[in-house]
Amino acid sequence: MEILTTPRLRLRTLTPDDRASVAEALQDEKTMYAYEHAFSDAEVDAWMEKMFARYERDGFGWWAVIRRSDGAFLGQCGLSMQRIPAGEVAEVGYVFARRYWHNGYATEAAIACREYAFTALGLSEVYSIIRENNLPSRHVAERGGMRIVGSMTKFYHGVVMPHLIYRIDRPRR
Repeated sequence: MEILTTPRLRLRTLTPDDRASVAEALQDEKTMYAYEHAFSDAEVDAWMEKMFARYERDGFGWWAVIRRSDGAFLGQCGLSMQRIPAGEVAEVGYVFARRYWHNGYATEAAIACREYAFTALGLSEVYSIIRENNLPSRHVAERGGMRIVGSMTKFYHGVVMPHLIYRIDRPRR
């Protein structure tokens, strides 16, 4: 099901047929450096199931990002509920196959998801929780108008991971 479009992209719900495309990014060690490891087959399957569960529970999740010009599956971007010290918040997140980096796709998709959160979901603020050393993702958040409002530490696979909390508020109309 199509969720939204931008000048270059179409975002739609993931399907089981997208597994190989999802795995391309999640199983690439360089793409997944902020997670400290490439995903196993079981972790890719669990990721997919988590997205399908989010669609059912929350009415949104991370969506497939498709290039409109040729139908290429570029990666995923969308919204998910995440816990930060202040409580549960809607976060814009993204992961793209490395071969599609440096084309502005993540920024374009993230801004579209932010606007969807404000207009379709009526949210008053949107967050991104980004590992401190993940400069490309930090730049995507900043290009989308987000600003750092706090920090937190996550523990993942035995690694201490400092994260920055970015937020943008819905513009007043």
